[in-house]
Amino acid sequence: MGEAQEVLDSLRGPARSLRDAAPEAWAGFAALHHAALADGVLPGHVKELMALVIAVSKECDGCIASHARAAARKGATAEQVAEAISVAILMNGGPATVYGPRAWAAFNEFAAPAVAPAVAPAAAPAGGGAGS
Repeated sequence: MGEAQEVLDSLRGPARSLRDAAPEAWAGFAALHHAALADGVLPGHVKELMALVIAVSKECDGCIASHARAAARKGATAEQVAEAISVAILMNGGPATVYGPRAWAAFNEFAAPAVAPAVAPAAAPAGGGAGS
């Protein structure tokens, strides 16, 4: 498991507890989140890139992990992520040179294809091989 997934996993329990303690506020935020990030004039992956670079500027590791994962799931490319993070660095300076690489690593963690388990080579037939 990668670092970004660990961040998300560490927040799962406390977030569930807070959601249970304040369900109306949480539901309102969830509705806003869904509406703001849904495909519209701007495609969803562009909106996730916007959220990702804001997360870099706000220095929020949980936000970075969440929006890096969503950007990867919605089809953002590594090139798009790199350019978007470059804008965060322009606008936020030094701190973005710390949190930008975190966002880059998180995106790459979630964008990496799942590695299929290695398949053992087939055993050679008994009695030699071909032509025996």
